[in-house]
Amino acid sequence: MKGAVAAAETMVVALLNLIVLVCLGMSLMMFVERMYLGVAICFVKLFGRKPEKRYKWVPIKDDIEFGNSTYPMILVQIPMYNEREVYQLSIGSACGLSWPSDRIIIQVLDDSTDPTIKELVEVECAKWEKKGINIKYEYRGNRNGYKAGALRDGMKLSYAKQCDYVAIFDADFQPQPDFLWRTIPFLVNNSQLALVQARWKFVNADECLMTRMQEISLDYHFIVEQEVGSSMYSFFGFNGTAGVWRISAINEAGGWKDRTTVEDMDLAIRATLQGWKFLYLHNLQVKNELPSTLKAYRYQQHRWCCGPANLFRKMFVEIITNKKVCLWKKIHVIYSFFFVRKVVAHFNTFVFYCIVLPSTVLVPQIVVPKWGSLYLPFIITILNVLASPRSLHLLVFWIVFENTMSLHRTKATIIGLIEGSRVNEWIVTQKLGDPLKGKIDNNKPHNKPRFIRIRNRIHMLELVVGLYLFFCGCFDLLLGTKRFFIFLHIQAFAFFIMAFGYVGTFIPNSY
Repeated sequence: MKGAVAAAETMVVALLNLIVLVCLGMSLMMFVERMYLGVAICFVKLFGRKPEKRYKWVPIKDDIEFGNSTYPMILVQIPMYNEREVYQLSIGSACGLSWPSDRIIIQVLDDSTDPTIKELVEVECAKWEKKGINIKYEYRGNRNGYKAGALRDGMKLSYAKQCDYVAIFDADFQPQPDFLWRTIPFLVNNSQLALVQARWKFVNADECLMTRMQEISLDYHFIVEQEVGSSMYSFFGFNGTAGVWRISAINEAGGWKDRTTVEDMDLAIRATLQGWKFLYLHNLQVKNELPSTLKAYRYQQHRWCCGPANLFRKMFVEIITNKKVCLWKKIHVIYSFFFVRKVVAHFNTFVFYCIVLPSTVLVPQIVVPKWGSLYLPFIITILNVLASPRSLHLLVFWIVFENTMSLHRTKATIIGLIEGSRVNEWIVTQKLGDPLKGKIDNNKPHNKPRFIRIRNRIHMLELVVGLYLFFCGCFDLLLGTKRFFIFLHIQAFAFFIMAFGYVGTFIPNSY
């Protein structure tokens, strides 16, 4: 009996040692990636030339002889799905874009299933049409292909085929009037450019702690990842909105495809493989809204993690065998863009910090070197947070929040890699618009019994991991020698908060 126990213990120790080595390897990959991006962004900021210097930019001027015909024809697409809270903001902002009125078409692509919202959007479009705006309301009556399907169908219409460029804005995005004047000249004067992408500006970043945590992560994405991708490789993942595409580049890349839930990234990769270049404008910001409820944020993160992993699976061979782009760009797309950022980052954050390190409390034979458990994570974290200096005091909150969300992201990544049952799940991120306009009605009766509403709020995986971390913390406090119990109890508490949904803006009638 003792021999069997000893053998089992030896196997567990050997397995954990192997997992530790793998996690340390992934940590090194993340460290090298962050250091490279850190050095690259410093080089770009100190010595890199501005977009106007790297690419030709000449303002478009009136021509007395030809009139407005010298201006390219612009299509502005606004895909919508039951956007009651923000449809007026988005349509109004798009209609306020400054451009010759006979050279721009606003196209509202409405897939709403709520007849009341459909009517409201249609009436809003009619109101702007009466003001002289060239706006088209298009209703499909289905959601085939989701957003990709709506954009694809919108491009097939006869008037859309007259256009040279298409600007895309999701329903909560509010571009400034000069958006087209600042982006279109780059495309007109540089035939190799397929896309000009603007930065997102979050109007509700201070709404709650959860939106502040999102801002930290997204600031790093926009300030570092997008800027480096644009400056060093002329490639980055299209964000799906707040960008202007050359329509010929979309067509050459094969158009919009709905094979994954990241149709924007799919198109960007295919256009890159055709040799097209992208430009990111850091100083051009477009207002939009962060998801401020946990339910909306989880759906968004599932789509953002599952989709890229599934796209990686589908396009891996296509990227390797492509003949039009250089080896350096292929390595960047496969290793850095996909593998490290979209797979390794999620797996390592959850497995190493939430499973393996806590397990060393229970199995003291496992020794993790300090450089892997302390120094590398500290440097990686600081490099991330430096992109959002106003939130440095929230560092601890951001760490435990990201560790907690890593479980949900890892699950979504696995689903994407193996093409699980939820691989093509598409749930539009809920927008609240202005939360001060009385949208929260505490007196509104709920249709579901209270116990069902409570059960729907509980996330069992987070609860189980929280109990595991709490047990490891108690064991370390009472019997262990690692002195990890402070971190373990804080992280366990964060998992419990997430498990019961007590994070973000609380909307009683959103169950």
